[in-house]
Amino acid sequence: MLNFASQDTSKQLLSGEGWRIGLRSDVDLYKGLVGTDSWAIELTEREFKDFCKLASQLAETMQIMAAELSDGEKICCTLETEDISLEVNGFPHAFTLHLQLLTERSFEGFWDAAAVPFLITAIANLVG
Repeated sequence: MLNFASQDTSKQLLSGEGWRIGLRSDVDLYKGLVGTDSWAIELTEREFKDFCKLASQLAETMQIMAAELSDGEKICCTLETEDISLEVNGFPHAFTLHLQLLTERSFEGFWDAAAVPFLITAIANLVG
């Protein structure tokens, strides 16, 4: 995990192979950033908070579901707010994450299963 912070700590970017997430407290509108190596989108503070909360809840749900599923069984779970929809798909120990903005900007993004655990850890470290 890489962590870039300005000297005044108003800007933080965490990134790794296949994922990145950032937060800026020194701007008015688009305070958050999420993406991968090939795409990124800036999010409003509300969208960013929703993203972090829903991603964490879905990761926790997948851990809980591990005890309920048989070996080799996949699951798909979706959570939504007014602004975003997040979906996880796969095995409890290896799942993808799909983001859809439900605002006028109409955006979709995707993280593969190899990147998701690191992204979830970064969210915990960033919003702690």
